[in-house]
Amino acid sequence: MKTESPKTNVIRLLEAEGIPFRVHSYPVNEEALDAVTAARKVGVEPERVFKTLVATGGGTVRLVFCLPSVLELNLRQAAAATGCRKVELIPQADLQPLTGYVRGGCSPLAMKKAFPTFLDETAQLFETILISAGVRGTQVELAPGDLVALGTRLLPRMAWAALA
Repeated sequence: MKTESPKTNVIRLLEAEGIPFRVHSYPVNEEALDAVTAARKVGVEPERVFKTLVATGGGTVRLVFCLPSVLELNLRQAAAATGCRKVELIPQADLQPLTGYVRGGCSPLAMKKAFPTFLDETAQLFETILISAGVRGTQVELAPGDLVALGTRLLPRMAWAALA
């Protein structure tokens, strides 16, 4: 299911782990970096493109949330899923130093450091979902079960959660 594409750390990881995936590339508009626009550009339903958000669970606890592009993260549900008293999104300026990714190109895989990651349970409704390949303008399509299986092996924690 692979295609020739720019090699990102996400793509290298998926190849190394033998995870079947497909790459979708599209032209980037700096004014529209959202996942709904990405879905439109690659021709898939917006519900299948999952955005990656990074948050703090208080103090130095960092958390990663993946949810459909059409939904907003419910901070109370995120706190309940993580066991944290309060969850807040990190400032955009902290994203690249913390994860190695820029806005519009953040992936739950192959971050600079592994953080507990939560995938919205709606991902299970689809045979495949799309997540960022780690750069703007490139998405990888894979089975949500493969994403969770890989995350379970590589991350401190990866779990299904109701996030919206």
